[in-house]
Amino acid sequence: MIEVSPRGKDSASRAVSNKIAERLADLYPGAKILRHDLAAEHLPHLDGTTLRAISTRDPVEEESLKASAHQSDQLTNELLESDLLVMATPMWNFGIPSALKAWIDLVVRPGRTFQYSDSGVLGLAKNKKAILVLASGGVFTEGPWRSWDFVEPYLRQILAFIGIVDVQTVRIEGMNIPPLAATALLRAHQALGELSL
Repeated sequence: MIEVSPRGKDSASRAVSNKIAERLADLYPGAKILRHDLAAEHLPHLDGTTLRAISTRDPVEEESLKASAHQSDQLTNELLESDLLVMATPMWNFGIPSALKAWIDLVVRPGRTFQYSDSGVLGLAKNKKAILVLASGGVFTEGPWRSWDFVEPYLRQILAFIGIVDVQTVRIEGMNIPPLAATALLRAHQALGELSL
């Protein structure tokens, strides 16, 4: 479970991801639920050394760069070992927060989560499900702002790129619009009952 909002207990996306975690624990009592709070963990953005470390194919250079790739290796292994990925994030300025982009950059790796082939790109993180929990101040599923949503299309595209195509979305919309804000979280919690877990 990837949680991004820095708002803590006041976060709408975290409120919904908490409900998903509770439901998963009830449905699968023996399952391990691993949570990453990206607002607290402060993952590094890719620098030249880390980029070389996670993309090199030279065994000698790979050994010398091993320490730089450690965090990326850990996060990638967790993703590949999981059955379900939950990403709970706010929309900031029509896109994802940079903390989530940092996580994506550390796990979207050639030879680990995707590979190039003669017929194009092959996602290697197959047979997994994902749930996107997306909170926004406006309404982006319909109406005049629909084309301004760069969150869900991007996340669906990057997940498909690594092989995760079974993706469901729960929206918490209108958090900054007084008539909608009062019921936004309630509507999101009701939508949880429609999820296939």
